[in-house]
Amino acid sequence: MRVDLAFGEGQLAVELPDDLTTVVRPAHLPAAADGRAEVAAALRRPVAGPRLRELARPGQTVAISICDGTRPQPRHIVVPALLAELDGVVDRADVVVLVATGTHRGNTEEELVAMLGRELYESVEVVNHDARDRSSLEWVGTHGQGVPVWLNRRWVEADVRITTGFVEPHFFAGFSGGPKLVAPGLAGLETTLVLHDAARIGHPSARWGVRHGNPVHDDVRAIAAATGVHFSLDVVLDGEQRIVKAFAGELGPMHDAACELARRSSMCDVGRRFDVVLTSNAGFPLDQNLYQAVKGISAADQILSPGGTIVCAAECRDGFPDHGPFREELAAEPTPERLLARIEARETTVPDQWQVQILAAIRRHANVIVHAPRIDPHELDAVRIGHTDDVERTVHEALRSAGGDARLCVLPEGPITIPYVG
Repeated sequence: MRVDLAFGEGQLAVELPDDLTTVVRPAHLPAAADGRAEVAAALRRPVAGPRLRELARPGQTVAISICDGTRPQPRHIVVPALLAELDGVVDRADVVVLVATGTHRGNTEEELVAMLGRELYESVEVVNHDARDRSSLEWVGTHGQGVPVWLNRRWVEADVRITTGFVEPHFFAGFSGGPKLVAPGLAGLETTLVLHDAARIGHPSARWGVRHGNPVHDDVRAIAAATGVHFSLDVVLDGEQRIVKAFAGELGPMHDAACELARRSSMCDVGRRFDVVLTSNAGFPLDQNLYQAVKGISAADQILSPGGTIVCAAECRDGFPDHGPFREELAAEPTPERLLARIEARETTVPDQWQVQILAAIRRHANVIVHAPRIDPHELDAVRIGHTDDVERTVHEALRSAGGDARLCVLPEGPITIPYVG
């Protein structure tokens, strides 16, 4: 059978054996007929609480938190809809759009124009959050389970604070969107390092689809509640990144409703484990670097038999990436066991440690091979990750090595679908 994997801005076609292959895709809920109308309707009818235009007052300042360029959020729809809702109440000069980069690099002007559209970008102030710039941060106290919280000062000082995001299962925070657009999205580096420390990331409930009892999400939620979010707007997307449904209103109830829809559309009980799992990282922008591709690898690991093989196809146009210590952390020890021991022995977390920790934990019981044509194979050798320039051949070889009764599962859209064994 032919299967098309989401890859970069296109597809990667592979031929696979019909009798050995199970393909798992999202439920593909139908996209809204008109995404803009769907968002506008959500703003008119919040899940809980008053409309935004009933909350805001003339003369107030407004901060809107949006996803950075590694996320397929429809910012060009969401932000104009919020501005339209505020029209006649708040002056646009009093609005700032904060790009919730977390610990990622700031987006370039070219990227911001692509994310928002030229007209919108030039009509409202847009600022990249910088987790490492202490001068741009405000101390707001210790919240959750001992998390020291520094947040973007423009966010803290705004009279009206609005989060916007998109909701899908997240590999250690349960689900994306909602309170994550406060922390880690707009948090200082120190805050994020604690939120993503070895104990929290290694907790058995820090996984796909789990929010309550998940120490990462519990603390993220506590920070947002303690520091104040006045209004929130999240969307659920289909496999082509079109809006399925929008949710607006008070952060907690809004995010609950969005997560429930995302769970129904994105999580699938496959009933068994597989010897080989072929995954993508859902194409651009999610597969723009290896750091992000850990998500697709983690999704595959949910249903992999011990000792099995994960093959991940991710374009990685941004490399490892070059910014941050991800590459150096991966190369620090010769085995995953020693790498995990190194992480667990640290008194403090370092940036990008969480992705390294998750990947190392998977490599203890799995053979991980990536097809990342934008990364030099020698660089992958240096961090002890397998590589291939022929996904189809590699999958067939892995099946033969696993024996006559080996079975393959394919996740063409990577972490957009989270399989599990119920």
